[in-house]
Amino acid sequence: MTPAANLRNPVFCALDTSDLGQATSWAATLADTVGGVKLGLEFFNAHGPKGVAEVMRASGLPLFLDLKFHDIPNTVAGAVKSVVPLKPFMINVHANGGRAMMQAAAKAAHEAAQTHLVDRPLVIGVTVLTSMDDNDLREVGVSESTLDNVRRLAELAKISGLDGVVCSPHEAAALRRDLGPNFKLITPGVRPAWAAANDQKRAMTPAEAVASGADYVVIGRPITAASDQAAAAKRIVLELAA
Repeated sequence: MTPAANLRNPVFCALDTSDLGQATSWAATLADTVGGVKLGLEFFNAHGPKGVAEVMRASGLPLFLDLKFHDIPNTVAGAVKSVVPLKPFMINVHANGGRAMMQAAAKAAHEAAQTHLVDRPLVIGVTVLTSMDDNDLREVGVSESTLDNVRRLAELAKISGLDGVVCSPHEAAALRRDLGPNFKLITPGVRPAWAAANDQKRAMTPAEAVASGADYVVIGRPITAASDQAAAAKRIVLELAA
């Protein structure tokens, strides 16, 4: 089946909770405002595929299933095949897993989509987490700058057959120049000017991220921690449209 289509609304709300009721409530509240929702390890480890299905029913929105697979190629291929039947719009793997692992993930997504007669999800490589900076990279033995590391991993992801990468908005402009208009850039670490940065070290506003080349922006606490989640999401969408 063909890959998931582009979305007109680039905002994905991160539903970062282990509470099923909370996640489904947020999803239903935001169904008419954001472009999609993101579920990650915190939620998936608590509720698994059944919980994912409940949230998708509550919102009817495209799903970014943010599980960041990172293992030997065969294991990652099996993990990808196990989640494709959930019909996610997008899944991800760690680009640091290497070429063979990313190629296995891309192939598995294609095969599983054909088997289950569903659209193939976008398969995205995670470059450098937006909670990390140059100092953090040095501590784990990476001597090159954050930007250089992200550019190298993104190029490898493209060569390996992935559809795009997760990067900070600070690297988006360089990656767009490097890798062309069709390679997808997904940027967490996005914070409206009126929201706290929290634990994000390489953040930008949603408008800045999109102007830099991001296809999709992932935003969590500025929406979910607001007293009125729908109003906060609408404010962000309107700022992007301005």
